[in-house]
Amino acid sequence: MKNPYQKTLTACYLGLITQAISANFAPLLYLTFHHEYGIPLGTIALISTVFFLTQLIVDVLCARFVDRIGYRACIIASCVCSAGGLIGLALLTDLLPNPFLGILISAVVYAVGSGLIEVLCSPIVEACPFDRKEAVMSLLHSFYCWGSVAAILLSTAFFAVFGMENWRWLACLWALVPLLNIYNFATCPIEHPVKEGEGMSIASLLRVPMFWTAIVLMVCAGASELAMAQWASAFAESAIGLSKTAGDLAGPCLFAVSMGISRMIYGQYGDRIDLMRFMYASAALCLLCYLMASLSAMPMIGLIGCILCGFSVGIMWPGTISISSRQMPSGGTAMFALLAMAGDLGGALGPYMVGNISQAAGNNLQRGMLAGSVFPLVLIIALLAMQALSKKKRAL
Repeated sequence: MKNPYQKTLTACYLGLITQAISANFAPLLYLTFHHEYGIPLGTIALISTVFFLTQLIVDVLCARFVDRIGYRACIIASCVCSAGGLIGLALLTDLLPNPFLGILISAVVYAVGSGLIEVLCSPIVEACPFDRKEAVMSLLHSFYCWGSVAAILLSTAFFAVFGMENWRWLACLWALVPLLNIYNFATCPIEHPVKEGEGMSIASLLRVPMFWTAIVLMVCAGASELAMAQWASAFAESAIGLSKTAGDLAGPCLFAVSMGISRMIYGQYGDRIDLMRFMYASAALCLLCYLMASLSAMPMIGLIGCILCGFSVGIMWPGTISISSRQMPSGGTAMFALLAMAGDLGGALGPYMVGNISQAAGNNLQRGMLAGSVFPLVLIIALLAMQALSKKKRAL
């Protein structure tokens, strides 16, 4: 007999793909917005800022309100918001007198959906009665990577065949993914990660040293991932002389593929791999990748470091969630929401720090990357602290 929770897992897979579409589709249109509506590139950069800021706000709000509203209602709302934002991107730019306002409103709406997905899918899967939970969690998060690759490659193929002027149709086509997933989430079994009223409050979580260690891990995981991913296209251009457009596709795509492979490997063979050792090895590889990118005089070595970095950071986010769930089983929604917030905070901090230090060093990107190597270094220290706290807990 088929496991009914497989439908839940499929719905969450599509949820992560939806989140990837939300994060990656609009950036492909930045130059189109610039040429079609005359919006300055500096103003367009606000779209990403608003997107991630909205996700951060949703993460915090989820910690307080999701348990009251209910998981099913909130995850269905995530699909509605994701689809509504993508459709709004196609319609509001022409319906409103200020096209940029239409873009921002749409970005906020689909960012709300993306934030809800980010917070809810992990605890929904964690609550399902699957064996090898850590491997299942890693496989779940690999779908964000494959969704990113699909969003970039399929969108590029669509534009090549039908032309950039038809981007509105593609926005509506991408909206079909969350729209169809509404049925999955409405009909699949959804369990709560902890019994009602038994989840830890935010205040009680903040008194647990293990939780603070997990927060540091998530901040550094998000920073290590996004700092390199945001600058991947620059390495692709400098290493093999690609055009700006090709560099934007090759760098981020190869990074995402590498990250997806890492999560799939653990998802497939997680029962044979010690999670903590895998995370130690990944953190060490991440530090090496940053040093390759920042210290090598050969651009190709820098590009290889950039691509391998995707593999090294792949396990960090889902691995930290799995360890936190195991060490703090009553953490509940508040724990998952605050961990997601920490990851988003790192995702905003990493690229900002690397970019500003690069600018201060005379637009020397390698100097910025060298400074970025502090994130995988702190990752290793945080893993040592988490292991020590875990041993202390077992000894009590």
